[in-house]
Amino acid sequence: MAKNNNNNRDGMSREEAGRMGGEKTAKSHGKDFYQEIGKKGGESTSESHDKDFYQEIGQKGGESTASSHDKDFYQDIGKKGGESTADSHDKDFYQEIGKKGGEATSESHDKDFYREIGQKGGNSRNNND
Repeated sequence: MAKNNNNNRDGMSREEAGRMGGEKTAKSHGKDFYQEIGKKGGESTSESHDKDFYQEIGQKGGESTASSHDKDFYQDIGKKGGESTADSHDKDFYQEIGKKGGEATSESHDKDFYREIGQKGGNSRNNND
């Protein structure tokens, strides 16, 4: 039993009581219960927090993940994500996102950008022949 100053009248710590309560709840409720309370919690959080909040926690999570995983981890999840996306989308999907990406890129880059990447691509191709 964990020792701290937060004991209830039974001599059990709040930590231990919480753990035991969580274990009991897990035994008596299934996946649907946790999905529902997760959905409710997510909706409540989205109502009380703005875009900056999500950007901040996303950045913190990304930094934490990056500090505990290596290049192989990212290659593995990227491969899995790509395979999953390929399984669930067709040619039209890829054409549409390619078009959107091309339009966004053209809005934020000038002719010099395209000249530079074209030259790099040409050099790369020549070096691989």
